[in-house]
Amino acid sequence: MTTSRLHPRPGEAAVLLTVLGLLVLEEIALGMAEEDDRPVIGGILIGASGTGLLVVGAVLLSRWLDTRRPLPLPPVGPNGREYSARALEGFPMEAVRPLLLTENAPQLGQLYSAWMLACAGRPAPWIARRLDIPLDAAHLLADAARSRKPDPRLDQRH
Repeated sequence: MTTSRLHPRPGEAAVLLTVLGLLVLEEIALGMAEEDDRPVIGGILIGASGTGLLVVGAVLLSRWLDTRRPLPLPPVGPNGREYSARALEGFPMEAVRPLLLTENAPQLGQLYSAWMLACAGRPAPWIARRLDIPLDAAHLLADAARSRKPDPRLDQRH
């Protein structure tokens, strides 16, 4: 199961584009500077470039840490991961059934895991990215989880 995608998230893309824009502006500023001011401006721009590289490194590190963080899953039973009837109360099986019949359909276990994460308050884009399920399926489960009567035993956030 893939937990990350090759394209950046919107926040990451904004940070990376900002850093790229600053690098371009630095080159323009250095080219327009007078000969006497270039060493000082060059030093400032080296510091700004180093800061930009640190920001890019922080974004990449946060993505790497996000993929390494374990998902909260139920214990393994004799037939694989099992979910109790109480944990699956309110699961929208009739709404999910058409998704199970499509090509490249998510597995039922993935949808059960997505349901548990949605009940714990995780947002649909996060669930879709972590479990590699279609975003519309994650939205369907997240909406159903929000509309159900909350069970304090299931709504434990980590």
